[in-house]
Amino acid sequence: MALLAGAGGALAQPQPERLYIEHCAACHGADRLGAMGPALLPENLARLRRPEAVQVILQGRPATQMPAYSDKLGAEEAQALAEYIYAPLAAVPEWGEAQIRASRIEHVKTASLPRKPVHDADPLNLFVVVETGDHHVTILDGDRLEPIHRFPSRFALHGGPKFTPDGRYVFFASRDGWISKFDLYSLQTVVEVRAGINTRNVAVSGDGRWVMAANYLPHSLTLLDADLNLVKVLEARDREGKTTSRVSAVYDAAPRKSFVAALKDIPEVWEVSYDEKAEPIPAGLIHDFRYGEGAFIPGRFNPRRSVLDEYLDDFFFTPDYSALMATSRDGGKGQVVHLDVRRKIASIDVPGMPHLASGITWQHQGRTVMATPNLKQGVVTVIDIKDWRTVKEIRTLGPGFFMRSHENTRYAWVDAMMSPRKDTLLVIDKQTLEVAGELRPVPGKTLAHIEFTRDGRYALASLWEMDGALIVFDAATLKEVKRIPMKKPSGKYNVYNKITRSEGTSH
Repeated sequence: MALLAGAGGALAQPQPERLYIEHCAACHGADRLGAMGPALLPENLARLRRPEAVQVILQGRPATQMPAYSDKLGAEEAQALAEYIYAPLAAVPEWGEAQIRASRIEHVKTASLPRKPVHDADPLNLFVVVETGDHHVTILDGDRLEPIHRFPSRFALHGGPKFTPDGRYVFFASRDGWISKFDLYSLQTVVEVRAGINTRNVAVSGDGRWVMAANYLPHSLTLLDADLNLVKVLEARDREGKTTSRVSAVYDAAPRKSFVAALKDIPEVWEVSYDEKAEPIPAGLIHDFRYGEGAFIPGRFNPRRSVLDEYLDDFFFTPDYSALMATSRDGGKGQVVHLDVRRKIASIDVPGMPHLASGITWQHQGRTVMATPNLKQGVVTVIDIKDWRTVKEIRTLGPGFFMRSHENTRYAWVDAMMSPRKDTLLVIDKQTLEVAGELRPVPGKTLAHIEFTRDGRYALASLWEMDGALIVFDAATLKEVKRIPMKKPSGKYNVYNKITRSEGTSH
């Protein structure tokens, strides 16, 4: 019997639940929702492939608190653990008002913050650089093109950081729901709160008073004040109250004093006003709109719905913020939704899967055009935003993610990071709409995401590798100026360009 028992034990399969509790739960939570470490759920691990996850388990992650377990776990056990954390939870976990409030961490008292910067860099020409290689953020002096500070971030920052209108504070959103407020004067994190379990991005209101997070899990929008105190949770549910939805993204529409959100699983666009004078919203049978007779809800902090025939995942505001250009999940077509009449007013002809969130605008032959890169095809589509016609389709080197320019440069830059030509940037003349040049400084390595200095003199590109760098180009001559070593830098964001809503960068 003893021999049989021993043989059975030798052939037993790994028990991932037991391994998880023994080795992972202390940092990642017994429920896999995260604690000191990030949440380990399929939605939160989308950027980490399973073979890479096995290597992280066995070898650890440099420059983080994730240790190596190769001395405790075998390859089969590590594989079983990876399969376990990529499996969906049996039930959708709760993350509501009580959990959000309890998660808030105040690192520094606001009253103790200095009135002036503790550094001598121009606070409006700083760059915030997200380094995904070891989960750090670097603050870069845009005049000297030198780092002035580097600090660890939450795991897997997602979506571009957002700034207060004066440029002093920047807000980060991590994939597992943490919203962090960082002071660019004193160079320290002020306060954090966990707004969701899986968060897409964050937006800051045009008056700097409100912060809103878009969540995949739970299906909600989380409204916070500027000190990250919870104000309200808006469940993303359709107008009939039957279906909930992941929230694809939320952005600020400052001229309208509102946030605008895209719902991934419901064909609706939501506009949530933060205007104290917002008109009431009809929410049922109405007898007389003029006298407010009928069922109304407050216009502030509640959604006004644009109900559509098609889903949308991604959108781009027109310069006056009256309408948005949107694409559906299937790609190949787009729609223009007017935010005042709250319906589709036009269609746009776009091939493949345009990445409208990276779209930019400029003046071309006396008219405003919008240009967007494409996630599935090697093309940049240029659209006249007055009549919504396609002005030109510019062939590129392959599918790309980012497109950038600046008011003070004649060129627009686009990458091909989702293609075999991922190592090359294409430069397009904004007036002739012709390709003006190709830049390939490091053959075989991913080069992406351009951002310009405040004056538009220099263009900074990300060498998207662990031993990567920011490569600085002269925006006029296209010559390389210098390299600044970084750990897989993804996005970099210039304070002035962001707070002034430069036509050459995303908003």
